[in-house]
Amino acid sequence: MNDTRGFTGTQMLITLLVGAAAGAAIALLTAPRSGRETRQALQEWGQEVRDKAVRLPHAVRHASERATHAGKEAFRESMDGEPARSDA
Repeated sequence: MNDTRGFTGTQMLITLLVGAAAGAAIALLTAPRSGRETRQALQEWGQEVRDKAVRLPHAVRHASERATHAGKEAFRESMDGEPARSDA
């Protein structure tokens, strides 16, 4: 029986993100700032994360559409043996 125990790409990404978040939290909490400055920095960071999270679904959808279009164009080119005509 072949027993391979490794990380999948998704697990590796999640592990990386959790580690980065933990490191950032420790850095913020141990930085030589006052409590007020630390809270302000955390609020700004939280707002940036929320802003990016709101934009993420649209960005993923747009990137997916572009990748699909590029894949279709590449397929047409390889089937025709010449560059496909751009309709844009």
